Amino acid sequence: MLAPVFALEKGLWGMLAYSTASFGLFLFAPLALRIRRLMPKGYTSGDFIRLRFGRTAWVLFLLITVVYSMAWLVSMGIAGGKLLETLAGVKFIYGMSTILGVCVFYTLMGGMYAVIGTDFIQSVIILVGVLVVGVAVLGETGMTEVYHKVKVEQPGLFNMLLPAALLSLFNNMFFGFGEVFHNNVWWTRAFAMREKVAPRAFLLSGLLWFPIPIAAGFIALSAAPLGINVTDPNTVGPLVAGALLGKLGAMVVFVVVFCSLASSIDSLLAATSDLVCEDVYRRMLRPSADERTLRRAAGWIVVGLGAVTWLICRYEFNLLEVLFLSGPLVASAIWPVISGLYWERANRHAVVQAMLLGSGLGLWAYLQLGRYTACLVSAAISMTVTFLGSRLFPERSFDWNQLNEAHS
Repeated sequence: MLAPVFALEKGLWGMLAYSTASFGLFLFAPLALRIRRLMPKGYTSGDFIRLRFGRTAWVLFLLITVVYSMAWLVSMGIAGGKLLETLAGVKFIYGMSTILGVCVFYTLMGGMYAVIGTDFIQSVIILVGVLVVGVAVLGETGMTEVYHKVKVEQPGLFNMLLPAALLSLFNNMFFGFGEVFHNNVWWTRAFAMREKVAPRAFLLSGLLWFPIPIAAGFIALSAAPLGINVTDPNTVGPLVAGALLGKLGAMVVFVVVFCSLASSIDSLLAATSDLVCEDVYRRMLRPSADERTLRRAAGWIVVGLGAVTWLICRYEFNLLEVLFLSGPLVASAIWPVISGLYWERANRHAVVQAMLLGSGLGLWAYLQLGRYTACLVSAAISMTVTFLGSRLFPERSFDWNQLNEAHS
């Protein structure tokens, strides 16, 4: 849903911008191996921050990751409502409620097993569905026709030196780094996988993801040559498929986008509930809670996350605004995570300041300079503060064995 928007706004670089999320997966592959070796009994990303940098950094990190996870959930819920409204004429509130309800239900019933299993099936469907729509577009209008039509009517989309497009490319790249490096969605998978499997899995997932936004972007650029009037960029993908393939196209796009949304929503529900249950409920509120109590609490947290998401989604915020407003927060966590995993003398106070200043100045850049500068500013500030603070005031060498904490 977002990749076509990038293509329509930023052209060729926009098509590539969303694909840079795969770079975060590529780079997380060696990090996942490092995480598995340092924390063979690890449970959440919050565990790592707490053990590595202390309580203050831990609380700040939890705030950042929960806010981001909610932003991601809300953007997925809104996209789901828009999808059903565009393709089936279902009112936004009903479509959004249905998608959230289904994902909450099977996440609640099956937990991580249900999430991993359905994610695999959904990923296969997404790859096949995007291929079907892409072939249909190429069959109706070739790349040459698309190029000439866009070149005449929107030549700026082919400007490889367009400043806003270049900014969006690198901004998205650092957004992807921050999202993957910090989020419990990816850490739980690293902990769940066998040590040697994790790096290969993340490399393969990056390779499979990279072409999908490019294909979706090409579909969006094909709208003009096909004579399709795009009134809402958020719905251009479904509009093109529906125009080319009729009811079949609408069904294909619905299945593909629903799978994409569901795979994100269920993963976020499971990983965020784990994080909140383990790091907030168990560590802060109920240290003596037994396994049965924790399972019950995790279920209520999943339901609560779904309910809060539903309440926020009702306002139908702009998809880009919802997601990218949280970008500076996650970008500020890139260097604290990297330094924590590899630098024995990383300073915990510098890490806290890096996340605070990176988030704050990144949000300022978002509001004052534009959304495509926010993650760049946040990552640069966070890197500078982490590096200088740890260089000027290095802590004594960290004992990596402290990360090998048993989950009782």
